[in-house]
Parts: sequence; structure tokens; C-alpha cells
Amino acid sequence: MSALANPPLLNREQAILEFNRRVLAQAQRADVPLLERLRYICIVSSNLDEFFEVRFADMLDAARAPEGLVSNRDVERVAREAHLLIDEQYGIFNEQVMPALREQQIVILNHADRTEAQREWVARFFEREVRPLLVPVGLDPAHPFPQVANKSLHFIARLSGKDAFGRDTRIAIVKVPRVLPRVIKLPAAISDGRQSFVLLTSVIRAHLEELFPGRTVESFSQFRVTRDSDLEVDEEEVANLRHALRSGLTTRHFGRAVRLEVVNTCPEELSRFLLEQFALPPAALYRVNGPVNLVRLNELIDLTDAPELRFLPHEPVWPEGRLPRGKSIFHRLKKGDVLLHHPFESFEPVVQLLREAVEDPDVLAIKQTVYRTGSKSELMDLLIEAARRGKEVMVVVELKARFDEEANINWAERLEAVGCQVVYGIVGYKTHAKLLLITRREQSSKQGGKTQLRRYAHLSTGNYNPKTARLYTDVGMLTADPDLCADADMVFRQLASLGKFKEPRRLLVAPFNMHSRMVEHLAQVEEAARSGQPARVVVKINALTDAELIAALLRTAQAGARIDLIVRGACMLPPGLPGVSDNIVVRSVVGRFLEHSRISYFRWGDGEEDEALYLSSADWMSRNMFRRIEVAWPVLDAKLRQRVIDEGLVPYLSDSLDAWQLGPDGRANRVSGDGISAQQALMRRFIPQ
Repeated sequence: MSALANPPLLNREQAILEFNRRVLAQAQRADVPLLERLRYICIVSSNLDEFFEVRFADMLDAARAPEGLVSNRDVERVAREAHLLIDEQYGIFNEQVMPALREQQIVILNHADRTEAQREWVARFFEREVRPLLVPVGLDPAHPFPQVANKSLHFIARLSGKDAFGRDTRIAIVKVPRVLPRVIKLPAAISDGRQSFVLLTSVIRAHLEELFPGRTVESFSQFRVTRDSDLEVDEEEVANLRHALRSGLTTRHFGRAVRLEVVNTCPEELSRFLLEQFALPPAALYRVNGPVNLVRLNELIDLTDAPELRFLPHEPVWPEGRLPRGKSIFHRLKKGDVLLHHPFESFEPVVQLLREAVEDPDVLAIKQTVYRTGSKSELMDLLIEAARRGKEVMVVVELKARFDEEANINWAERLEAVGCQVVYGIVGYKTHAKLLLITRREQSSKQGGKTQLRRYAHLSTGNYNPKTARLYTDVGMLTADPDLCADADMVFRQLASLGKFKEPRRLLVAPFNMHSRMVEHLAQVEEAARSGQPARVVVKINALTDAELIAALLRTAQAGARIDLIVRGACMLPPGLPGVSDNIVVRSVVGRFLEHSRISYFRWGDGEEDEALYLSSADWMSRNMFRRIEVAWPVLDAKLRQRVIDEGLVPYLSDSLDAWQLGPDGRANRVSGDGISAQQALMRRFIPQ
């Protein structure tokens, strides 16, 4: 076996930045509508915010830990990559996207670009809408540097002369309230036939001196600080997790600073002063050529009237042939499982199933997991209505779904208020499984008309969120299979009772048997490859970072098995190393929709019984396999299994428009070919006939 049988893994943080480089590349594509190109720039900014708030903050903690798992050199290398990516992002924004928008008569006007009529309008807007909400703070011993919340926008100004009390107070801070719009559209009457916008920062800059009567603003800059925002609660030490998280939300915005953004014209004196206030090293300073928060330019996209510069509307189809609209879904599921492929097929059948359960007097109990459902949710409203109608409703609410904690706490309180049984999973483990289980009383044709209880379930790779179901690719399955439903019920009972794990009939459940079963299947494929039998692995996931699964994949590849990995985001396995991983191809697809479905396919022979295909809520990450409650379920029906292969795997292996191939150094290159897009092909496949 090669000395590199277990080569050094790729760096996870650099792999995340590499994924965002692929997303940013979408903003350079001429075949992507112009406003969507701007949206990709905004998406990268949002992703990078979370990267610094969570991943990079964790990396800094690990570098300070005595175990020494992360070196300062690792931190410096990742920070350098982040600087390069952000510089590239602003370069694309300024040199490609904004000039292209100007050609379409869509402009962002700086103060110098505005006509006299526009300046007068902006001045009135400032006086009426902005100035009353601004509170400039001059710094002195009685006015120390203010608390600056995570990602909040501020100005820093250096003033000339002395203040009203004759003191030499030179530095002032102006907080920009979040309630103010960051993008303002000018009236058509003063826009010369164009769609003209001004940024809030430009409005404030033009009138900054008016906030300091009698003094001159010598220099200034926007700034924004990003803080460690991982909400840490010692679940073993708190009596009520919901109450502890509720109080923790108030302090999250003031965690340790990890990044400082200023505009590239910020004087050295001011940037150095800010770094000192936030106790940050010079490497944490990011000078940007433009707005310090590009995320808020989503407002410009929303305000622009130019449908031709957006993606054509996509309407998911209802699977009429497999699930006749207007007929009982319960009745249909007695005939067999129904597979739903989102966003090409509608998420509405899932909502309709729950709606039917709420309205059906024979439905006795409903159980559901909630991870990310949004602040508004028809599904949650239906669960509340079910409880009001006297049904037994159990909801497993994951309170620690990062950045959705407040929404989930609010739902938990509303559900409890109407009598739902709300549980928060298991201490130390996030509940990430996607399960809905309905128990119904039905007459049995086999027992002389006696009643029996029958269960129906929905299992999914994605969240119970109709909004993201239109934007993310996911696969869900509606089923009345007795074994799958019994297993789902077992998961709910365990989450509520904390009882011993009982081996399920069909489901794989993390942290118990999912990881070991994946390793076992890889070993089966490895053995088949060594004996010259067909040996194949295809896995589609969001991230691959678990060291043991990576090692098992390498062993399987070295035995001769062909392995294709479709990994949207971070991948720590280095593919293409001669004699080590040259049988492994890793590709990533970045298109209109966010790839989110998790599919694992194994073949270890040429018989019908020599293959397995699983759909899952879990990525191949240690946290998913060992620190979360996750489920994977086998697709046993041959036709459905082939459908998953034909729709969820084969198109992505053939993609030559949205696909990237990862190299052994962790860098990805766009796949060249005849311009086939898996997502576009699937959209065409599901166009109603």
C-alpha cells in the first residue's frame, strides 16, 4: 500500500472559502441574469459573515487551546485566503457587475454624481428620515467607546478644533440604526430616465458634518465589526434550556471581535484606533472598496424593476400522476410510497398531508421535528390548530439551530401554550432529523371491521420550510411502510423518554448506527473490488470532513472501486493523488438552487441484492454522525431507487455547466464540456405537459 494511503487532509476552513469562491464565480457568468449576479455577491458576503462568526472564531479558539490542534500558521494562511477572496469579491462588484448595471440604466449615485435636484431630495430625506435616529457620541472619559454590536454599521470621525466645553475631543462615533434602509430609490421624476439609488452610507457621509455643529470632519470611515456568535450554553448546568438560550440571545451580539471592516480610504490613525478598541491584530483588518456590508444590497435587487435581469420564475409542479390533487393522501399512501424531488416538485403535498391530518377526525396523534422552519410557518400553524382540536401533538424543537434560535424559541412557546408536548431533544445533541409521523384510527378489512392504528410518515433530506423548499434541492418521501413508520416512532419516543437505543428495522440513526453502517457498506464495496466484482460508490452531500469515513473511502478506492463524490461545500479528502485517491472524483455543483439533498449509493456485486441507496438528513461530518440526531433511510422500491439515481445522481455526474472538479490541492476548476446543467435539465423534465 502507498505511503500516502492516508494523506494529510485538506484544511476545512480553506475548503469553505474555496466553496465561496465557486459561488462568487457565478457573479462573473455572462449567462446568469445581471441582478442574480449581484445576488451571488450578496450570498458570498452572508456566507463570509457566518464563516467569521462561527468557523474562524472556532479556529482562533483552537489555536489558543493547549492541545495545539490548530497552529498560528494555519490561522494566518486561512486569514490570507479570506483577504484574497474578499478583494476578489469587491473587484468583481466594482469592475464587472456595477458597470454592467449602469449599462442597463441602473445606477448607485455617490454625492459627487448627484444632480442639484437629487442632492436636495437626499438632504430632505436625511432631515426627515435619518437625522432624528442618529446619536453621535464624542469620546471622552465620560463617554467611553460605545458597545458595538455584531455586524452593526457605524461611522468613526476625526474632528477639528475643540468641543462646546473647550476640550480637545477629536474622535466621535455614529451608530447607524438597523431599522434604516441601506438602499434608497430616488423618485423617477429626478432620475433622468434611469433607476437611480443612493446608499444610506452615502446619505450620511454627505451630511456627516451637520451632526457636529461648529466643527469640521477631518477624516472618517464606515466600519463594522464581526463577532464570535456561536451561542454557547452548558446544557448540563441549566434547568431550562429555553430560558437559558433566551437570555443568551441578548449577549450573543457582543461576543469576542474577530474581524474589522473599514473602507479602503480609512486613515491609518482611525483604523489603528479601532483595532485597539476591539483588541484585534492588524491581520483582522479588512479594507474594502465599497460598502462594508454588501449583504444589504439585496435591497437594491428587490427595489429594481427589471424582471428580464432576474431568473425566469420557476413554479414547482404538483406530482399529479403519482398524487392526484384533491384526493386523500392517506388513501394514496396505502398503495405505495411517494417520492418528492424539490424544488422541481412542489413542497405543497407535505403541507397538504399535515392539513389533511389536522382536519381528519380519525387522526389521533401528530409528531414532527423542527429545525429551521422560519418565523412564519403554515406547518407550525397547522400543528397549533391540531392541538386545539384535541389531537395529541408532539414537536421536537431544536432550540440550538444556529441563528434560528429566537424563531424556534417563539414557536416552542406558542406550541406549549395550546397544549402541544414540546421537547428539545437530547442534551448535547442537536436534533437535525427531518421527520413527520401521523397516527390514524382506521377500520381493518382483515379483522371483521375492527379498528386499528395505522401510521403515515414523511422523511426528508431538508427542513420543514416551504420557502427554502423552493430554493434548495432536497428529496422527501411520503410513506405508510410499517417498518419505517415504526422506526420513526421509535426515534420520537427516544427523544422524549431518553430510553436506551433499540436497533431500528430500516432507519439508520445517528449517533448510534449510521456512521458504522456507512463504513460497513464501504468495506463491502472494497471487498468486491478486491475480488474483481462490480464496485461503485456515489455520494452526494453538502460536506465531507469526517476522518474515518475519508479513510474508508480511500481504502475502497485503493482496492479498485470507482468513487464519485458530489460535495457542494467543504471537502477535506484530497482526490486525484496517484495510487492513493486517483479512483476518486470530487465535484461540486453551484447553480441557481442550493444543492442540499444527501444521497449515498453503494454497489458491491452484480446482483439486485448487492446495492444500497440511502437518503439522509446527515452530511459526512463528525458532528452529524456523532453529535446530532440524524436519520437515513433506505429506498427499497426498485423503481423509486432508480428514480433517485436518474434524478439525484446521474445528472450531476454529467453536469458541464455548473460543476467544478476538485484537485488534490483543494482548488477546484470548472468542468468544461457541452454546457449541460443538471438543475436546468431537471427543471425542463418537470415542466407540466
